[in-house]
Amino acid sequence: MIKVFIGGSRKITRINPLIRARLDRIVRQGIPVVIGDANGADKAVQAYLKDAGYPNVEVFCMAGRCRNNLGGWKTRIVTAPPNKRGFEFYSLKDEEMTSESTVGLMLWDGESRGTLANVARMVEQHKKVVVYVAPHKTFQAIRR
Repeated sequence: MIKVFIGGSRKITRINPLIRARLDRIVRQGIPVVIGDANGADKAVQAYLKDAGYPNVEVFCMAGRCRNNLGGWKTRIVTAPPNKRGFEFYSLKDEEMTSESTVGLMLWDGESRGTLANVARMVEQHKKVVVYVAPHKTFQAIRR
């Protein structure tokens, strides 16, 4: 069964018509979505899916604290060793979403190393990932 990991850069705060069309296709097909709880792309996509009334979403959060769950969806709490901080801390959540999913949709601002790390993890696991490259307003499909 298909399950899509949607993620992206914190600098992407709006969903344009190109991205909306992809999200609408996911909603129409009833594809399960796993998404993080960060501000930026995660929050913007959550808002869009909430407004669409889409129930098939699971939000991944760190250490019992969910920053954003706009639709009140099911949550998955990811724990971290006490020595993990910052990028390494939140990467644990992204690693679990990568493992849970079969495909990815990443919204990249052209700079975010976290989004690039997610793309690389998807490719390493032989999973297709579609990257929306915001500076060029284009989609690129990447697979190993």
